[in-house]
Order: sequence, then C-alpha cells, then structure tokens
Amino acid sequence: MEKFGIYVHWPFCLSKCPYCDFASVPCHAADEDLLLAGYLRDLKDLPKRPVTSVFFGGGTPSMMSEKLLERILHQVEQSFGFAPNIEISLEANPDAITKEKMIAFKQIGVNRLSLGVQALNDADLKFLGRIHSAKTALTRIEQMHQIFDNCSIDLIYARPNQTMEEWEKELKQVLSFDLPHISLYQLTIEEGTVFDRKGIEPADDETARNLYLKTIEMTDLAGIPLYEVSNFAQSGFECRHNLLYWQGDDYAGIGPAAHGRLGLIATENPKKVDEWIKKGTSKTTLTATERFEEKLLMGLRLRKGMSATGIHPDKLEKAVRQGWLLYNPRNEWMAPTMEGLMMLNQLILMLV
Repeated sequence: MEKFGIYVHWPFCLSKCPYCDFASVPCHAADEDLLLAGYLRDLKDLPKRPVTSVFFGGGTPSMMSEKLLERILHQVEQSFGFAPNIEISLEANPDAITKEKMIAFKQIGVNRLSLGVQALNDADLKFLGRIHSAKTALTRIEQMHQIFDNCSIDLIYARPNQTMEEWEKELKQVLSFDLPHISLYQLTIEEGTVFDRKGIEPADDETARNLYLKTIEMTDLAGIPLYEVSNFAQSGFECRHNLLYWQGDDYAGIGPAAHGRLGLIATENPKKVDEWIKKGTSKTTLTATERFEEKLLMGLRLRKGMSATGIHPDKLEKAVRQGWLLYNPRNEWMAPTMEGLMMLNQLILMLV
C-alpha cells in the first residue's frame, strides 16, 4: 500500500523551553472548538487516500482533551480510512499527562506514545526549562511502558559542561527501561531562542562528537541501534510516520505551522492560530530539482541510506574517497558512513 501520513500540530505548551524554536506558545486553556474547526477544514482539502500514520506533534499535544483527539481521529478515519496496522503517535510531556490519560488516549486509538523527558536529573531539567522533575519523568516512563508496547522518549545531550561519565550514567539508566525506541538529540542553539539571546553555548565539537560515538556504541550493545541521525530503535519499532519524511513519501500537515508534501505540492500553514484560522493552507509547486534536493537532504539522515539515482558519478566518487559515503553501483544505492553522519551537512553539499 502507498504510504500517506497526516501530521496534526498542537501549538500550545504549559511553558516555553529556552532551547525550543518550534511553533509553540504557552497556554493553559486552549479554545478547542476553534482548533477543531480549523483541523476539520484542513482535512477537507486533502486527497482521499488511506492513511498509514497519524502523528500528533507540537507543542505538547498531550494537553488536548480526549474529546478533541477522538473527534480528529474519527474524522480522519471517516474521510480517508485507516490502513491496516496504522501507526497513531502522540507526543507528551511528563507534566502534561497522567497514567489515566495515557489509558484514555490508548482506548481512543493512539498506539504509540513519545515522552519528552530531555534529562534525568533535576539540575539539567531546570537548566533546560523543563517544569517536571526527574522523579516525575521516571514515573511516567514506567507507566508509559506498561500501557504502550510501542513507545519512545526524547533526551538532549551535549549540554554545557556535560561529561562523558555523566552521559554514560544517564544513558545506561534510559537503556535499563528496555524501551523499543529512543530519540537522542544534541543540544543546538537555534537563532532567536532564549538560549541564543543569553549566549548559551553547548558542548564543544570534540566533546559532542565523542558523546555521539559513545551513544551509538551503547545503543548498539543494548540492541537498539541507530537508524536515523538522532533516532534509535529495536527492529520493527522505527517510527513509521517520521520515515515518511526521511524516505520522501507523501504526508499532509494540518493545524497552525504544519507543512506537507503531496508529490511536488508543498503546503504550509501560518504559524499563528488566528492567521491559520483566517487564511488556511498555502500551496506551492516545487520543481523536480527542488523536490529531489529535499529528498537527498532527508534520505541521507538514514543509516541505511537511499537511492543514488540522479547523483553525478564524480560527486559520489568524491564522497566515497572522503570516507563519508558507501556506494553500490550495481543497485545505485548509497549510505552515509558513521563519519558521513557526523559530517552530514558537508556530505549533502558535496552531493547536491
């Protein structure tokens, strides 16, 4: 079956983290009727194809009510139909979900939960602007793993002054939960964030590199290997919705700030809720070259790589000589080496 996913953006959080540049704003009492009207309008404009995945992201979508989640999923199923074994993911924060709400979401249809933990000690949680404690995070991880067979957590590493010993201890603690999926992100300082304005600096390049190599080593030994630059999974538990992005498949985005790709059609929604409600979705037709470059940018994030069809042989040869790329001319398949993953931006520029 042809893959087709729907991303649903929830634009609110309980608080804005200082490193975050996502389209989200603090809000404790969202107008869910207004949001539902906008979501339903966005869904009306989409091609009628069976949906293979739905992903609720944000923001903190675990803040939404069970009623709103149910209405959205009901409309998606009625309008498009669910493919067999559909993956329905929802992002949650430890402070914005309870065990009871996890159970309710699962009963409605969510079958994959992703918990934004970010750190497992209170000092770093405070530094990262998280409002949950390490104790709450550990409790929610245990509850999530009891309720959902398919689940994941996010952590941020390469924090300022973080040592190898500290990260090994934290990662070992994470791996002890035997989760089927984890996302591990290096701290980056994005322009315009609070961290950027304060002049916060992450770990230096050499430290970050060593932390990354240690991460790959430890996750491999634990049977949860790297499959994308920042994502690790037991076999069969790779996030199928995110694979749509990385493999260049079609997906639609509904809600404020949501993006979509439908063939050569790129869709984009205004970031602010009121503008999104008034203006709706804008569409742009990409050239074949633009879409090819997008697919290259995303596909090389995958450890298994992608088709090399369309890449000039001289560029492939140069990347192979550099030690950044593996290339099989028989099936025209390329994959980044471990060094290539760590030099990904330079590799992509070399191949474009």
